[in-house]
Amino acid sequence: MNKRDYYEVLGVSKTATDAEIKSAFRRLAKQYHPDVSKEENAAELFKEAQEAYAVLSDPEKRRQYDQFGHAAFQNQGGGASGFDFSGFDFSDIFGDIFGEGFGGFGFGSRSSSRGRKGRDSILRMHLTFEEAAFGCEKTVNLDTMESCPECLGKGGFDEESCSKCHGSGVVNSEQKTIFGSFMSRTTCDRCGGKGKTYQKECSKCRGNGRIKVNKDVVIKVPAGVNTGNQLRLAGKGEAGSNGGGNGDLYIEFTVKDHPLFQREDNDIYLELPITITDAVLGGKKEVPTLDGTVKLSIPAGSKTGDKHRLKGKGIEDVHSYRKGDMFVVLKVIPPKKLTRDQKRLFEELLNTPMDDAEEFRSFNKYMNQ
Repeated sequence: MNKRDYYEVLGVSKTATDAEIKSAFRRLAKQYHPDVSKEENAAELFKEAQEAYAVLSDPEKRRQYDQFGHAAFQNQGGGASGFDFSGFDFSDIFGDIFGEGFGGFGFGSRSSSRGRKGRDSILRMHLTFEEAAFGCEKTVNLDTMESCPECLGKGGFDEESCSKCHGSGVVNSEQKTIFGSFMSRTTCDRCGGKGKTYQKECSKCRGNGRIKVNKDVVIKVPAGVNTGNQLRLAGKGEAGSNGGGNGDLYIEFTVKDHPLFQREDNDIYLELPITITDAVLGGKKEVPTLDGTVKLSIPAGSKTGDKHRLKGKGIEDVHSYRKGDMFVVLKVIPPKKLTRDQKRLFEELLNTPMDDAEEFRSFNKYMNQ
């Protein structure tokens, strides 16, 4: 039977480190495991990768293979594979790849006796423009799972080691398949993977170790947050199990529009309406900012779209604390109603020569082509 070189199977060099060999096998296992791959020959490729990893991950077997090749294992009685997998435990690497409860091909769930972190929670919070710009404190009410105070999260009293798994939380057994024998590791059904049982179940949490509570939480919103930003509050999520830590609480912000200001990153924009007189003669206008009003000088001859920068009048960056700028964009508003005298004045302006203005020159040049 012709068999490919084990190093070639895993796609590594003969000087590959243990970490490189394990990484290569993890990649192939994800690609070819029959429960997830739809390739026609996935089962054979998966078995081939298993065999290569079982040899090259074992220092003694790898030494034998480097010296004698496949002949080193021809007399192991491994059936069709030519290699005996009995006693080789793949559960550690497969548990890491596929997660707890993923079965098949001799690997089962990982031990559940170790603590599990609680689930993360997400809360969406609406802020006004000013609350987001300056930061604030908000009190929110939420339902969450917390460790039971009666049994301290254990689920019961008078703790004793599980008689079935002897405290490990898992049960090992040997399974035989067409590819040979494999060690299977499954979660103990007696203790649910905790490794412990209790003579008396906690009546408050009914053995769960956690209870549902409703509570108020004070959230300190930093200055500068924007729509879509998230704030992580470590350990404020749901309680863990088996002594595991709490999950995290994520606050996702939605900021309401402002009637005057528009935000772009940390800069804000204000459209300032001015009269024709303001535009022609210039003057000073009071302009609102996030910090109060300021007086802005409007140069004579201003026009719609002219932009004036107010340095440092924007929003504080949520990370660097550096403030953005504020930009005032002018918009000239023509009068809708005129008295007879006002109309006469505008008619007189018709005689004012404007052809020297750049805008008029460009337009007239195009029209006269």
